[in-house]
Amino acid sequence: MPGHAWDDMVLVGRIARPQGNRGDVIIDADTDFPGERFAPGGTVFTERNGAVVPLTIAGFRMHAGRPVVRFDGTSSIDEAEALRGLVLKVPETALGELPDGTWYHHELLGCRVKTKDGREVGKVISIQGPTERSILEIDGPDGRTLVPLTAAFCSVDLAARVVEIDPPEGLLLAEATDALEDL
Repeated sequence: MPGHAWDDMVLVGRIARPQGNRGDVIIDADTDFPGERFAPGGTVFTERNGAVVPLTIAGFRMHAGRPVVRFDGTSSIDEAEALRGLVLKVPETALGELPDGTWYHHELLGCRVKTKDGREVGKVISIQGPTERSILEIDGPDGRTLVPLTAAFCSVDLAARVVEIDPPEGLLLAEATDALEDL
């Protein structure tokens, strides 16, 4: 795909398995907006044999909370089975604007996390939950920690790649351990 390298694109899902016998596939979505991302006529990209390949969406519906998609040129269970496991991405420019105080998960991955008083907590290694209720998984010197991404005690500086937290007492494992040792 001209102008976009596979590694610079943003993950939006993975093809889990065929659904039915007419070429539909179930997607394990990595997007809070499956209806928009997998809308008929839209395009997602996958990588096959080192080449970035566009997949045009011909049909979309939700089933049991997961997107079911049919791609142009896929009309049988065998053709759908050949897509199993493929990673689906889009260029970052295809992402829409988010409301203030929310971020796409890929923007937060790798950010340094520190407390308001400057103590290093670690780096964001994954994000759980939907955009409006994200939980940061942080890997740091005290091990792995889960921190809710909430305006009540988190501020994000994407330019500096830093998440500053002012956590309530006991949220960070080391603080809880120190408090127990003081008893």
